[in-house]
Formats: sequence, C-alpha cells, structure tokens
Amino acid sequence: MSKVVGWLHEQECYVFRFLNLRCHSRYLTSFMGAFTHLGGARTTILSTLLLLIFLPYPSKTIVTISAVALLLSHLPVHFIKKHYPRNRPYLAIPETKMLVYPLKDHSFPSGHTTAIFSVVTPYFLFVPSLAVPLLAIAAIVAISRIYLGHHYPSDVLVGALLGMGSAFVSAMFIT
Repeated sequence: MSKVVGWLHEQECYVFRFLNLRCHSRYLTSFMGAFTHLGGARTTILSTLLLLIFLPYPSKTIVTISAVALLLSHLPVHFIKKHYPRNRPYLAIPETKMLVYPLKDHSFPSGHTTAIFSVVTPYFLFVPSLAVPLLAIAAIVAISRIYLGHHYPSDVLVGALLGMGSAFVSAMFIT
C-alpha cells in the first residue's frame, strides 16, 4: 500500500512541477493570477448574493441552490483542513514558483476550487447550455491554484468533488 501511495505522490508532484515550473510565461502568469480570484470568497459570495438580489424569480431557485452549495461545501473543507493538515507544495517542493504571499492554512482540499465548483454546478445542472463555459471557468480556477504554487492536483480534485457534491445535495433538497 505504501508503494502505491508513494507512486501516486510522485505522479502528483510531477504534474505539479509541470504546471508550476515548466508552463510559466509572463502572459499565463497574469492570466492565472487574475483568474484564480474567481474562486475566492469575495467573488463567489458577492456574485451569488448579487444574483440572488437582482435575478427574477424563476432563476432565484438556481441561485439559492448555488448559495446553499457554497455554504455546505465549506463545512467539510474547514473540517478536513483542520483534522488532516497537509503542507502546501511551496513548503515541500523548494523550487516552487510563488507569485503571491504564502497562505497560512493547509493545502488539502482547495477552498477556491471547492467554491467555484459549488457555485457553477447548479447552473450547468439546470441550464445545460452553460455547462461548457462554466466548467471551463471552474477548471481554469482549479489549474490556476496549481500553477500559482498553492495546491497539489489532488487538492483541487477533491475540492472539485466537494463543490459538485454539495451542489447535487443542495439541488436534491431545494428542488
């Protein structure tokens, strides 16, 4: 079992190094640095609240599901970060390129990725024509977290699953 875990960690570090070290360019760094904020607390909370206030009634159901999913998704994130601490990659991989000040909480799972997936999933569940662009936005936020040196690939994968899972649960109870 430990050989499998070690192999998986090696593969994950390879993907991390590829995205964080080998794919860097000035333009991509600017793009990822700006895009990553779409998964931040300010953006996800503010955009959800604004949509809840200004969208007409039929659309409020989707926004409500999105808001509940955002709230629900961060309960397991908080619990996991507290009880299963994992150092961020820049603490374990010395050559990591960091573009912003280091974060103080733990790496696993990615809160930005969880947030963006919890917010966009209800929209592509109920408005299929939005699935491709919203999934692309969420995926870029997830990749930006690795590119910027804050998360391992498994951090963002689990974040995406938590975000989507919370959206599915919210949709089941609200619709």
